Amino acid sequence: MKTIIVTGDSRGLGNNICNKLLANGYKVVGISRKVSNQVLELENNHKDQYVHINFDLSMTEKIKDLYLNQLKAEGPIYGLVNNAAMAYDDITTNAQLEPLEKMFKINVFSVIMLTKYVIRDMLLNDTKGSIVHISSVCAHTGYKGLSMYAATKAAVEAFSKTVAREFGSKKIRSNCVAPGFMETEMSNSLTLEQKDRIYLRTSLKEETQIESVSNTVKFLLSDESYSITGQVIHVDNGTI
Repeated sequence: MKTIIVTGDSRGLGNNICNKLLANGYKVVGISRKVSNQVLELENNHKDQYVHINFDLSMTEKIKDLYLNQLKAEGPIYGLVNNAAMAYDDITTNAQLEPLEKMFKINVFSVIMLTKYVIRDMLLNDTKGSIVHISSVCAHTGYKGLSMYAATKAAVEAFSKTVAREFGSKKIRSNCVAPGFMETEMSNSLTLEQKDRIYLRTSLKEETQIESVSNTVKFLLSDESYSITGQVIHVDNGTI
């Protein structure tokens, strides 16, 4: 049974990805800073397949210990889904350093450090693994108030592309999925008018379906996508 780590497993897209992977026979190690009802449901339904670890990804200095003391024992690690993210929304002239630093710790620094230790695990065990980073349509199309959040996602995409080049000879792949706006907790702060304006910028004129994003992640983790690496796959209803 192949082991895949999924960050941000407590809700939304991360939880949906966990369900998708578990249904397809993977062992899933979920990471988030709290135990939600969705996590408890996964634990009850998949006792031998699913492990949850409480960890705050803003504590990037402790990710080494997280790997050595908890993740390593669940391996060998075949896949990593860097899904957890924090959205700090505001226009650039209102930027505040404290939430900005926290967002970069969660969205960028934790991604880099987790990827570091997962790749080391893959090299140690000669694993032909797959890493998937969840980016955002914001990294490619401007939205008022999301410039700083978009910067974190653009950083992850640049990181992923170079990781693919660095470790491709070891058959370790790295890709990004860039979803459009989905009906998740992260988008709850938007008004209906704001959502309508966003959806009108897409070819399908509606929100992106979480299932479509999860299926793309599952595909990129599987051998069916063996020749795909260093890419950004857009699942955004054809955002214009």
